[in-house]
Amino acid sequence: MHIFQQAQNEELTDCPYLGDQRKSYCYFLASRVDAAEMSLLLAQGWRKFGLYFFRPECPQCRNCIPLRVRVADFAPSRSQRRVLRKAQGLEARFGPLRLTDQIYDLYRRHSQGRFDQSADPEDFLYNFYMPSCPALQTELYYNDELIGAGFLDQGSDCLNSVYFFYDPAYAHLHPGTFSILREIEYAKGLGLSFYYLGYYVPGCRRMGYKDHFRPREHYDWSTGVWSEAIGPPEGPVEFQ
Repeated sequence: MHIFQQAQNEELTDCPYLGDQRKSYCYFLASRVDAAEMSLLLAQGWRKFGLYFFRPECPQCRNCIPLRVRVADFAPSRSQRRVLRKAQGLEARFGPLRLTDQIYDLYRRHSQGRFDQSADPEDFLYNFYMPSCPALQTELYYNDELIGAGFLDQGSDCLNSVYFFYDPAYAHLHPGTFSILREIEYAKGLGLSFYYLGYYVPGCRRMGYKDHFRPREHYDWSTGVWSEAIGPPEGPVEFQ
């Protein structure tokens, strides 16, 4: 691993997930992170975009919970099986990073249609096409038409979901859920142990979908230990 900037804390800003909280990330910049190093960082609760590695260091809150699915034990739920049955004509393809105008246009339309946000091409390139570790790209096709794409980091024992976007016109096919199911299946085919889903924030409705992929483990910030989630999934499934 080559570190460009040592770890430091950002200034406090408003939390994007819990409106009554303030957030701060500890972050560093690095490249040439190998698969074993990537697995270790993920197992310690770190996330990343491009060269930017981060994890929460909020002074009064530890509600960003790192999640990972145990690949060998995973079985789709009843609702997830319905998504697979409904998804006739959908296909996920995996390969190296491959930037095209069509992929950026999908990202732009997804940002506008789902979040009412304008896409920034420089941020897009920095976050997804400046890899700092082994990386893969998911491409989602419907009857051979590209309708979605996503990015994965590959560790020595895991795949890490970085981001996924799709054409909002196909939201009725639940492409987000479909892509996660196929990425877990792909990780299993590679003989990997875990599929990382990022941070889950109890009480944040748009994060609720992550609690529906089980059995999954969560990370305890105070002990540094991963343990299996218990209890029924929280809230409705909102991720498409």
